[in-house]
Amino acid sequence: MRLVHAADLHVDSPLRGLSRLGDDDLAHRLRAATRLALDNLVDLVLEREADVLLIAGDLYDGDWHDWETGHVVTRALARLSDEGVPVLTIAGNHDAASEITRSLRLPPGVTAMSTGAPQTVVLEDLGLAVHGQGFATRAVTENIAAGYPQRLPGYVNVGLLHSSVEGAEGHEPYAPCSLSDLTGLGYDYLALGHVHTRAVLASGEHTVAFSGNLQGRHPRETGPKGAYVVDIEASGAGAHLEFAALDVARWEVARVDAGDARSRDDVLDAVRRRLGEVAEEGRGRDVVARVVITGSTAAAGELTDTEAVAEQVRAEGAGAGVTVEKVSVRTSPLGTAAPADAELMAAVDTASAALAGDEDRLRELLSDVSAEVGPLVREAGLLDLSSPAALAELAGAAGQGLAAMLREGRVS
Repeated sequence: MRLVHAADLHVDSPLRGLSRLGDDDLAHRLRAATRLALDNLVDLVLEREADVLLIAGDLYDGDWHDWETGHVVTRALARLSDEGVPVLTIAGNHDAASEITRSLRLPPGVTAMSTGAPQTVVLEDLGLAVHGQGFATRAVTENIAAGYPQRLPGYVNVGLLHSSVEGAEGHEPYAPCSLSDLTGLGYDYLALGHVHTRAVLASGEHTVAFSGNLQGRHPRETGPKGAYVVDIEASGAGAHLEFAALDVARWEVARVDAGDARSRDDVLDAVRRRLGEVAEEGRGRDVVARVVITGSTAAAGELTDTEAVAEQVRAEGAGAGVTVEKVSVRTSPLGTAAPADAELMAAVDTASAALAGDEDRLRELLSDVSAEVGPLVREAGLLDLSSPAALAELAGAAGQGLAAMLREGRVS
């Protein structure tokens, strides 16, 4: 039996912040990316002759009233209905907020599972039992997996769940549960959604996995995105997973170590090589990259004009076929500056660590900024000021920046 497991399609996600890329054609292509990734998903199901498509929540992206979004989804899924391939889907937190989800009529053969209680759909011709429950409201905070039924004897048993499981950084703790809750159900495969990074949480007889989202939507959703092709030979035999990349555009972080560089030209040569690799890994897709230049280097003095460096890096990106969205220069000199006062450096480290661990103080310091621009920078994929981890990282970066300035003699 062959299943395809996808999740978090977020069709027609608004992808805010694309105007800063300075390329209207690219921005247009990125806005269409979630639709095209859905088409790629349907193509995959048909090409691999899958028996079933499972969608673990968040087909849509919130309370959008553009009915064309719904028509795009129904047209795509109708291709599977026409070929006799059943589709089972559950509502995720974004779907629960969508007027489209509540009102749209899905094609024959597409089953939207219950949001009121766990439901079991048995496909007798396949010998498959699928268990699942969708979100009735956006914020489901109870452990709905606790109500899922145990496996049905004589069938391959699969579960569908939209959940943070034991908590995932950067994601709301919706439908929380433990991994043991899931493996304890005895299913052959449990298809998860909500977390946008693919991960296999348990393998073997009771496999549990996040497929990740189908298409990266901003700079924090990096790398290949797609779905799992899942082969299950027989109940109890375990599942074999194969990842299939289905994204049509890709976000990347290109890290460049300038440690061996003697000059800015050497650094740019290293940037060119790395961006060439990134372009090759993209296999013809649009690639948008953040370039981070690091290392203790003899070229540090030639990198202080960060705006000029950024323009040169963008030019290297254009030559490689990569759009450079942001450039960060985090280099330091090769021990040529007088050492900073050890006591002062220790104090900076201590203060930075203390601030990073004081979430209330961080929120207080950033309250005005968060209120003004917090939602904008989060939706643009720049920074989530509501995330404790992001706040701690920001405090740590500030401490590191101050320490670097002290080492280089730029402050005293």
